[in-house]
Parts: sequence; structure tokens; C-alpha cells
Amino acid sequence: MTLLLSGATDLDGRRVDVRVDGARVAAVAPSLAAEPGEEVLDLTGHWLLPAPAEPHAHLDKALTSHRVPNRTGDLAGAIEAIRAIAADFTHEDLVERATRAVGEYLANGTTAIRTHADVGVHAGTRHLRALIQVRDALAGLVRIQVVALISAPFSAAEAEAAPRLLAEAIRLGTDVVGGAPHLWADRDAGQTLSFDAAVRAGLPLDLHTDETLDPTAQGLLDLARRVTSTGFDRGVTAGHCVSLGVHPLEVARSTAREVARAGIGVVALPQTNLFLQGRDAGVAPPRGLTAVRALLDAGATVGGGGDNLRDPFNPMGRADACEAASLLVTAGHLSTREAWLAVSAGARRCMGLPVPAVTEGAAAEFVAIAAESLDAAVAGAGTARVVLSGERVLATSAVQRSVTPIAPAAAVSRS
Repeated sequence: MTLLLSGATDLDGRRVDVRVDGARVAAVAPSLAAEPGEEVLDLTGHWLLPAPAEPHAHLDKALTSHRVPNRTGDLAGAIEAIRAIAADFTHEDLVERATRAVGEYLANGTTAIRTHADVGVHAGTRHLRALIQVRDALAGLVRIQVVALISAPFSAAEAEAAPRLLAEAIRLGTDVVGGAPHLWADRDAGQTLSFDAAVRAGLPLDLHTDETLDPTAQGLLDLARRVTSTGFDRGVTAGHCVSLGVHPLEVARSTAREVARAGIGVVALPQTNLFLQGRDAGVAPPRGLTAVRALLDAGATVGGGGDNLRDPFNPMGRADACEAASLLVTAGHLSTREAWLAVSAGARRCMGLPVPAVTEGAAAEFVAIAAESLDAAVAGAGTARVVLSGERVLATSAVQRSVTPIAPAAAVSRS
């Protein structure tokens, strides 16, 4: 049975009917007649948008901000806080919180999630095992990719254990190899460990990269040159890349061109980096945001994500791509359309997934948002939504508002 989506408005403002057959769009036209037995979903007043993907989550840390404070509010404070409570994360706790978080993402329209899982001496592979269980249990609802995030070592013993733990994560079935080389004392060693492991395993690579406002940080450029020189073609994503936003413009543009040439996808994470970065600046703090315009102008793939969900790295995350897109408009100065493409098409390209579109033959992954305009749809908080994957409605949300009339003030009489 096919599904007819009737009366929607697409990303370009066209009024369209869309027929979905299986996982694909079968037909698009201003008006389509319902076929015998076809289910019809009236989306009049809704914007039918490519469903967002979350290209950079941390489901193992999600929903823990109430358990431990971030003393300093910055990245170092967040790492210290999460390590302080990691020993208390049981398998059951990790699975429960991650599953609850996925439910929040799905209700808001996200149908694919790439989540990092801490792998290191402080956690072993416990986080990874839990997230693999969640990935497999929810495979019929949400596409989840698990990244083995090998932790930056705090000691020689941790550095020595890192290759063994990363190898174990690969044996357990991680989807992607990760790491945070910018946090290593020897940044080249950190990048080499993850890169070489991805090459040997034939897996994609997704690195936390240059999550710092240090204008001399060049991890992204080093990664681009390594990918180009080796011809690595399994897919490479670089998250954060905050330092690129404080490089001199010509330096940022030059790096962006090399990133585009290497085929690296860059994920901007405005919520978390606006929270963590720039706290030591007394006045005019720099924005914790990568150079999204320079990257787009160079032809690089730019994805937008939310990163942390109410944990010490960001206590305000709401598992909603509308939040990330809105911040890419207000802080990144993208157009509303560009911002939505970052959290949908760009995010999915970074994840190696098909890109949905209101186009015949395209993947049929959509969120329909009741709104009067694209701006209103992407502003997004508290809107009614329908989440669609192929012919299935995965989630719906409704908004009911009631305003109590205020009685007119009694007339004042004077004698």
C-alpha cells in the first residue's frame, strides 16, 4: 500500500502532493488523485521538510546534567565532571538514558543518529556495548550509528591502553572509528591511532577536531592532507572545528578548500560550543562556531548537529534539529534554507546516508511541521509535527494552547 501526502508545502515553498511507495518517493505533483485503497495523510498547513539527522550525539552522557555540575563551565570542566560519575554508569543506566534520549530525538523529527561512545581506561568498552544494544533494539525505528570515541589519555598508562581498547571496540561491532586528537599531548599520535585503525578495519572515521579557540590549531588541515595523500575513501567527518572560526579569513578559506578537496564532512555544533567556548574572554567573547560560510563557499559538506543533550557539556540541549538550525541562522548567519539543509542533507551526507527530498526516486524521510512559513517551521519549538519514514508515521506531536480571556476592568466611578 502506498501513502499519499496531500497539500503540503515543500522546502522551496511549492504546494505539492507526494506519493510514497516503500522507502522512496514515487511521484510529486501539484495535485495527485488518490489511488484505490491508498492511505491519504492531509498535510495542509504543514511544511514537508527532509527529516533531520543528528550527526554528532553523545547518548552515553545524555540526561546527566543534574547528576554533576560543570565547575568551570568549559570543556575541561565538562570532561572532569563526566569522568567523575562515569564509574556509576551501569549498563542498565546507559541503555535506559540512551533509549529515552532517542525517543526525544524521534519525536522532534530526527530519524538517524550518529552517537559517540566513550572508550578508555575510565570506561573500558562499557558505553560502547550499551549503545550497540540500543542501536540494535531500535533498528526498526531509528538508524543509529555508533562511534568508538577513544578518549584522550590523561597518563602514560592510558595512552598505552588506547590501541587495545580501540581494537576491542572494533571487534564488538562499532560502526565508525572516532577520537579527539586535539586533546592529546601528542596530537599527531592521537590522529594516527584513529586514522590507522579506520584504515585497517575499513570503517569510516569521525574525529572531534580542533574544539578550541586556539588560532594556531591546524588539526583539520592536517586531517585533510592525510586523507588526500592516502586516498582514504571510507568516509571522514570532522566535528566541532571551532578554531577554524577564529583563523584569519584567507587561512580559513584555504583550509576549507583542502577540506572540500579531501571530501571531509564538517559538523558544526553551535549549542555545545557556544556554551563551552570563550568563557575566559572578559569582553567580546568569540563565537564557538566553525567557519560555516567559508566551508560552504569552498564546496565542503557542512552538517549541523546538537551534540550534547542535557549533560555537563551542555545542560540546555533539547534533542531538536530546529534548535541547531536556528542557531546556525542566528550565530552562523546562514539563511533559513541553508540551515535546514545543514541539519538534514548535510548531516546525512556526513553520515554516509541517502538524502531525502521531495523528488521522485529520493529517500522518503520527512518531518511535516505545521507553520505559516519556513522561518516559523525552523524556529520550531512547540510546533505540531508528523515524522515519516517511508510509508510509516513514526511519531506525531500536537500543540494545544488555551488563553483565558481577561475580563475588562470594572468602571471607576467618582462622586
